[in-house]
Amino acid sequence: MSWTRMQMAERLVREFQDGWVVNLGVGMPTMIADVPMGDRDIIFHAENGVIGYGAVCAPGTEDLNLVNAGGQNVVLNPGASIVHHADSFALIRGGRMDVTVMGAYEVAANGDFANWKLKGAKGGGIGGAMDLAASAQRVFIMLEHRTRDGASRLLPRCSLPITAAGVVTLVVTDLGLFAPSGEGFALRDLAPGVTLEEVRAATACPIIA
Repeated sequence: MSWTRMQMAERLVREFQDGWVVNLGVGMPTMIADVPMGDRDIIFHAENGVIGYGAVCAPGTEDLNLVNAGGQNVVLNPGASIVHHADSFALIRGGRMDVTVMGAYEVAANGDFANWKLKGAKGGGIGGAMDLAASAQRVFIMLEHRTRDGASRLLPRCSLPITAAGVVTLVVTDLGLFAPSGEGFALRDLAPGVTLEEVRAATACPIIA
């Protein structure tokens, strides 16, 4: 047993606090906007200038002019704003993001993460990740615990070029919720049916329970 991607999103949302401005990156993090927030007022921010958006549109209801950072058509919540791309990045660089949620290829025990370049690839896709990682008050990462080859994505040190050094606050994977602790990862929560021994066997550095 392990968490599905939607369950990973739901678990991470439990860490959000009322009033937060939350940037959602491309890929798995976009699923977070579909999770009910209860009585919390959460403002979702996309680098392309959409502030205060909500869930992905149901088929047939799309406004092709309204997209999130992943290019998905989204609805606008009451009070939403559309701003210039430069103004959107001014908000990021001004430290206005309470948290940015991003995907990654690897996360290191010291809080480094890599999400813009694969081994052997020519070039990479930086996007706004480095600005967000440097400026957001918190960095949450969503990723599968292992690669398709079964290798751990949680490592003592990243093997790929890093996006930012020492910034990761929390990591959610299909196996659990973790916090980088320097020498390993502190376990915050386990997916139902997953044992501590299974997590340790799947991880390339210490898991501190």
